[in-house]
Amino acid sequence: MEKIFKNIQKLLGIESSRTKNIFRHVLWSFLYKGGSLIAAFLMIPLCIRFLDNENYGIWLTISSFIAWFSFFDIGLGNGLRNKFAESIARDDTDDAIGYVSTAYFTISAICLLFMIITISISFLVNWNTVFNAEQIGPELNYLMAVVFGCFGLQLILKLITSIYTADQNHSIQGKVNFYISTGSLFLIWLLTQTANSSLLLFGIVFSVLPVLILLTLNIVAFSKRYAQYRPVLSRWNRKQFKDIFGLGLSFFIIQVSVVIMFATDNMIITQLFGPEAVVPYNLAYKYMGIPSMVLIIIVTPYWSSITEAYVKGDIAWIKRSMKNLMKIVGTAVTLILLLGIISPFAYELWVGDLVHIPWKLTVWTGIFFVVSVLYAPFNFFLNGVGKIKIQTWVLAVGAILNVPLSIMLVKIFEIGVEGVIIATGICVLPMLLFMPQQYLRVISGKAKGIWNR
Repeated sequence: MEKIFKNIQKLLGIESSRTKNIFRHVLWSFLYKGGSLIAAFLMIPLCIRFLDNENYGIWLTISSFIAWFSFFDIGLGNGLRNKFAESIARDDTDDAIGYVSTAYFTISAICLLFMIITISISFLVNWNTVFNAEQIGPELNYLMAVVFGCFGLQLILKLITSIYTADQNHSIQGKVNFYISTGSLFLIWLLTQTANSSLLLFGIVFSVLPVLILLTLNIVAFSKRYAQYRPVLSRWNRKQFKDIFGLGLSFFIIQVSVVIMFATDNMIITQLFGPEAVVPYNLAYKYMGIPSMVLIIIVTPYWSSITEAYVKGDIAWIKRSMKNLMKIVGTAVTLILLLGIISPFAYELWVGDLVHIPWKLTVWTGIFFVVSVLYAPFNFFLNGVGKIKIQTWVLAVGAILNVPLSIMLVKIFEIGVEGVIIATGICVLPMLLFMPQQYLRVISGKAKGIWNR
């Protein structure tokens, strides 16, 4: 496979070692993501058949609800990613060990408290009311305890992916997701053959498997490739915590804002239309989001590479890379339009008559993704150089407006389920206005004030 990659690089005239590494990991990411995508699409009909539309809608809503708590890492994952990349760019092993140890033990303490509180509360809450579900019984209470516990463990264990990506190993997240997706597909298929419909059993499979895969990755990584950076409690450092948290705080606000804007959509739909309405919304989102997902596969490796290039003053490489990425953005927009045109046929082939997906929902979801892909390269550049203050404010305001705007469009203007995605699109539209401007100012060295923060 490596020989094939080298031949393709030679054919395309790729000479920069940094770009060669990105190219290699992008190709691996495509392979992993392609496998994950196939697994995910095959899994949806299996999930619907094993549960039913309502119970599957409840699970989708639970997944979105749990995502709200991703802010408990207080941005340490992204903060570690940038600081670790800077440390290894300077060949400062001692600093790198300190950042890894500080991040791991800080987030472990936070997650331990999180798990104690949420698992205890999970048996006191009436989740049937929260998820607008029919009376399922205590099964939901047990399921939420499992989900909360496994989610807390994931927050700790997924830090290893920040270390890999900071070290220019950009395809690691795709690899992890591939193992999770294909493993889940196999286990769900096994359930359809051997077990009766059970939301609890279904949820356990989806919650425990990622923990086992991430735990294995941590053990392997700190035993071999990253043995010298293994977290040690005595290396926890207050100053390095401030370094990570200082940068991570802005990422934290961004993370919370994104969670509020996107993870609340399913909850809003559940409350306004019922859990079964979540299913067509999610299917349209997954389908129309394919070009965006492909773009993110390509753009994501540039984050840490831009960090390294910016630290070393290689501005010429950054400019070349951004020009190439904008060409890819044009292709992504074209693909979104094409997917929208063929969507009736694609839906029929994918889920048949199991789910009806309105044409208007597909159109508005496509418009949302066009906006998203247009600002994506600039967003990743600014993340890489740590200039994220404007992004933080824009997304924070969007998070505040998203829920009331969604309800207003649905209730007052009676737009329907698509009103939720329209509201989200309106909230992220300022990103398309500000991110390109900030990139031009930063890359030209003319950024001042908030544009340089």
